[in-house]
Formats: sequence, C-alpha cells, structure tokens
Amino acid sequence: MVLSPRAVCLLLTLACSASALALEPNEVLVIANVDYPASTRLGRYYCQQRGVPAGHVVPVSLGPALRDTIGRADYEKRLARPIRRIFATRPDLEHIKCLVTTYGVPFRVGRRRPLPQSEGRLKELRALLGREQDALKEEEAREQPNAIELQRRKHRIAELEREIDRIAGKETEASVDSELSLVLWRAYELHRWQPNALRSGAVQPFKTLMVCRLDGPDYGVARGLVDKALAAEEKELTGAACVDSRGLYHKKDMYAYYDQSMRDLALLTQLRTSLPVREEKTDALFAPGSCPGTALYCGWYSLRKYVDAFDFVEGAVGYHIASLEAVNLRDAKSRQWCPALLMDGITATLGAVGEPYLRAFPEPKAFFLELFNGRCLVEAFYRTKSFNSWQMVLIGDPLYRPFRPKSTNGR
Repeated sequence: MVLSPRAVCLLLTLACSASALALEPNEVLVIANVDYPASTRLGRYYCQQRGVPAGHVVPVSLGPALRDTIGRADYEKRLARPIRRIFATRPDLEHIKCLVTTYGVPFRVGRRRPLPQSEGRLKELRALLGREQDALKEEEAREQPNAIELQRRKHRIAELEREIDRIAGKETEASVDSELSLVLWRAYELHRWQPNALRSGAVQPFKTLMVCRLDGPDYGVARGLVDKALAAEEKELTGAACVDSRGLYHKKDMYAYYDQSMRDLALLTQLRTSLPVREEKTDALFAPGSCPGTALYCGWYSLRKYVDAFDFVEGAVGYHIASLEAVNLRDAKSRQWCPALLMDGITATLGAVGEPYLRAFPEPKAFFLELFNGRCLVEAFYRTKSFNSWQMVLIGDPLYRPFRPKSTNGR
C-alpha cells in the first residue's frame, strides 16, 4: 500500500508518542457528597470495582439536594478548602494525581463577585468606553473614514471591554472539575481560564490534578459508566468509528483546523486500529439510526440538538464539539449532546457547562491518538485540553483504557 504524505506524517507522530506509565488506582481520590447517600454509595462502588483504596473516598458536606451549581463562596468553603485540608493533613495522599467527582457533587461553580473596591475604577472605565464608542461613531460617519484610526478605536474599545469584564467578574463561571484541577495551586486570577500545565509541560507553581466525573441523568447511568468500562476492558473494543467533519477545506482559521483534525482522526483510526470508519464530510450530520455499533464518535456542530444516529457498544467513547452541551447534564429529557449521549449508552464523553470557545475542546486527532497509544481516559483528556479553571467536564471512568499500547509495527 502506498501511503499519502499526510498518512506518513501521522505514522511518524505515532512513532514519537510512546505511552508513559499509566495512572494507577492508588493515585485516585474520590470526592463524595456525604449529605447525598447516592454520592457516597457510588464513590464506594467505584473504589471496590477499580481497586482504589477504601480510605481514598473523601466525604464533603454539600447539602442533601441534588444541585447542579454551587456558588463561588460555597465552592471555596465547602469543597475546595476541605480538599486542601485533606492533602495538608494526610501525607499518604501526596502521590494522588486524579480526583473523581461523583453524582451528587455539583458540576458548575458560579461567577465570582466584582473585585474589591472596584466601583470607582469600573465607573472610570465605563466612561472611557463611552467616549471611545462615540469617537468611533464619529469616525465611521466621515465621508472618508481613516482606516488606521478606525482600527485603533476598535482595538481600544475591545481592551476596555475586556478590562471591565475582568473586574466585574464576567466569564468567571467554570465547571467544578476544571476548577478542582487547580485546588492545590496558590491564588490565581479568576477570569476566563488558566493554561493547562499538564498539556504544555510547563513548570507548575503547585500540582495540577486531573479530574473526571461519574455522573449523568440519573444514578443508574452514572454507575453504568464504571460497569461498561470494565466490561469493555475485558475484551477488545469492537464496532465502528464515526467521524462527522464539515468539509471546511478552503478556510484558514481554527474551525478549518479542527475540521481537518477530524479527517486526520478518521485516517489515524484506519492506520492504528481494526475499527471500520464511517465519515460524514459535509455540513449534514449522520442521519438518525445510521451508525449502528458505534465504538468511537467525534463530530460537530449541532447546538443543543442531539441527533440519535448511534447505537453505542459497551466501552464507546465520543464527543460532539458544540457550546453548552453539558449545561443540563442530569436532565434525561435534554437534547443537549452530553446527557443524550449518556442516555443512549455511551461510556465516556465530554462537554462544556458554559460557553467554552472552540480552543477549549481537545483536538480530535490528538485526544483519540492518546487513547490509541494506551492512555486511560483522564490522561488523554489532560494531555490534550488547553485550559483549566474553565468550562469543560469529562464524564466517565478516569481509569478506563479502551486500547492497550501497541507498537507502530503492529506487534
């Protein structure tokens, strides 16, 4: 078989992607809401099934109600602070790399308040913004507007808007799990995101923790994530890989980059696995019922409109790139992609609890390549996502390994 230049490049990528030591059960710490019995029950069940030490279940008091969102002050007082205390008082946990949040622990954390004593500064900035906006309108109304001046005014307006948003606390909401990744860090700014040091290899001021969630529309779905992962690991993952790109061949932006990554994923899957590949390469999505026996899925962009194209096998992993697809994670009737995928039987998925922006999603080719190389689910996620203290949430058994490591020569 003669390989295309792109296929050769992808094979070279494979050759340079050796799998490191995998995450071990004794490196996992489970977070359970002691006030919500199902949360503790699920945490203990996970430990029993995965061989995580029983003493690695951390009980936190978050109230008896099943809440999706926790306020910023409550997050700090009732969740982050107790976890920090556990790490500070138990030297036996200093090797922990991964937290598992369970059904019953909120999955969204609210925005922070405006910065202290910022009223005067906000008033000043808003006045400056108003003057810049008026000046821009005047320039635009001229018979021959100055293009350089227009650009300068627009740039200044964008700068002022960003600073106002930062001070006021806009875009400081996050997923609980993404915030918990930095629970052992010193103070960091709560505005938009922090770079994910586990992806970049940068020197960390404190340890970054990987975080994954056992959750879903109900307790049975959440527990089933563990059962399906274990069942899939006992046998080879079989089924089809379904990849839904959009045909963005001639653009030069991040959308085209991610679209090409999906097409690369289809090729990588053929090169690295025995799974047959189905592709949809147009603006259309896979039609309802068109993907029986789905083992892997990646696609985009149907905003909060799940298309039931799939019959997932045990162990199936997949995600849909679109905003806000995990906002209603626990709603069995939601047509958002995360809850709908879970209700349809997928074993692991990921999504956003708020507007994430495209770069927040793991690049498809990179994420699945980590799985092909034998990484477990949570390692694949943290090695390929860009941000922490932001919107993404990973749902599934963090220790799940759909593929065992293989050398590039197939042995």
